[in-house]
Amino acid sequence: MNIYDELKNESYLRDLFTRKEEYNPIKLDKYERFPHGFSNYEDISAPIVSEYLVKKGHLNIKYPENKKFAVLLTHDIDDIDVSNYHVIRSLIPFPPNRNFFGFKSIFSERLRGKRAGYKNFKKIVELEQKYNAKSSFYFLANDKDIFGYKYKIKEIQDDICNIIDNGCEVGLHTSYYAYDKLNEIIKEKEKLEKIIGKKVKGVRNHLLKFKVPDSWDTLSKAGFLYDTTLGYHDMIGFRNGMCHPFKPFNLNTNKQVDIIEIPLCLSDLTLFSYMGKNALESWEIIKSFIDVTERLGGVLTILWHNWTFSYPVTFAGLFGKEWTKLYEKILKYCYEKNAWLTSGEELSEFTTKN
Repeated sequence: MNIYDELKNESYLRDLFTRKEEYNPIKLDKYERFPHGFSNYEDISAPIVSEYLVKKGHLNIKYPENKKFAVLLTHDIDDIDVSNYHVIRSLIPFPPNRNFFGFKSIFSERLRGKRAGYKNFKKIVELEQKYNAKSSFYFLANDKDIFGYKYKIKEIQDDICNIIDNGCEVGLHTSYYAYDKLNEIIKEKEKLEKIIGKKVKGVRNHLLKFKVPDSWDTLSKAGFLYDTTLGYHDMIGFRNGMCHPFKPFNLNTNKQVDIIEIPLCLSDLTLFSYMGKNALESWEIIKSFIDVTERLGGVLTILWHNWTFSYPVTFAGLFGKEWTKLYEKILKYCYEKNAWLTSGEELSEFTTKN
């Protein structure tokens, strides 16, 4: 379905769907992103484009095993070690609601000559298996980053392959400097494919760097089946009014782009750091997003970084153990609502066939 054509008489929704305001933006943030703070659409808590399409009868998805809606569970693997940058960040008393035990643990480990880390993939997979859930892990294939050295995927090949052996997906997290460079992205994709011994189908850009519509074209040309970057780093919600996967429309070429976008809605870091919400406040917000996605038979994409599960270290000592409990609360609530808790690979392949 070409959603752009279905919205031809609804200019407001069409402009939101295509993210027209992001074409040739006047300003970007220091990481070359278009934040929600720059947008004219202040309230993105409702997926108004999806709601319109559902009411018009254009979206009526039948999920496997009569599931009522879908939840895409994702994890960006930005780090596997507590870096020097994290050590420094652990000393900064910001944002509010942070857990202050993390920095003590970091320094304690360093004094003993150890490097406390975030290599907790097995823990995450086992937690999700309790609720018959699968997820997607997006790994960096380049160890160079604006925040310093990351990791070499070759050194964690066994851990990565174990994720796949447990039925979850491994996708690419494009590096900070390569996100808009086709040849570099292809190199990173091929590097990860060599590690896992199969084609990489899914991608999310590091730091959610995304240029509309160029990023869709670039990722499509790189050979990805789907992308799941389209979400704000500074605000949760439905960036283009959609809670369903879709094929983007390029206003410059007047053509649909051959890639599936599964928009990102919720992120742990966004809730905690940018919005200043604690786990209890976040749950009330998340619950409302789950409920509206269920009502529309849509897809809710959730990003929970691997370091959030590594209490008491976490990311610079930011997240407390209640954030891991919050993730399990999300899993349990969605499982009881008969949601399809799945990976991007499964979801995009299903979308392609239906």
